[in-house]
Amino acid sequence: MPLAGKGMLLTSMNIDAAIEPDFNRWYDREHLEERVAIEGFLEARRYVAHAANPKYLSLYSTETLDVLDSPAYRARLADQTDWSRRTMAHFKNMLRVVARITISNGTGRGAALGVVRLRPSPDNAGTWRDALHEKLAPEKREGIISMHLLESEPELSGATADIPAERNEGACDWFVLIDGTHVGAVSAVIAERFTGPAAAPFPLPVSVGTYALMWDLAKSDIAQS
Repeated sequence: MPLAGKGMLLTSMNIDAAIEPDFNRWYDREHLEERVAIEGFLEARRYVAHAANPKYLSLYSTETLDVLDSPAYRARLADQTDWSRRTMAHFKNMLRVVARITISNGTGRGAALGVVRLRPSPDNAGTWRDALHEKLAPEKREGIISMHLLESEPELSGATADIPAERNEGACDWFVLIDGTHVGAVSAVIAERFTGPAAAPFPLPVSVGTYALMWDLAKSDIAQS
């Protein structure tokens, strides 16, 4: 299973151009390490849009889903740094999704990421999950490293007292992650498997996007430093 752990926090947002340099410094010099240091967090990856909205995306892997409702994590949310509070006040169009990883195929992670947002219902979730086991097969496509399914947990997702995420109209949405060696390969798989007639048995996705990896951080990196 290429994704570490069983839980994941997905966040994405836009930011005013005027504070974007400071926003990036905050992420790179404080926020990612602070989050990965929390008990039960394993790694984090940070992306910038190639063809997607919002512009910035981060993925945080955790040992279990329960880590994202743990006392250690809640304590950190309740005690944000001054830099965090200043920066988060400028977030726009923020999406905050707590999810369980239910499918993860392939080995490793890629420099490019595709994100496909799906909106199942309780009646079709089982059928969709079965179909995705077939669609999320990286070995059938050149340039694709691994493919994953995140199933949102609506009770844990969305805004907190100190994180200004938008109200999530699709609180039970699923997110397909496609890791590839380059954006062209990822875009081709999205087109071949998730848009147009190839979308069946699903309707068209709520959204699709492609991102480029900025950097990643593992728990072992912090321990070594």
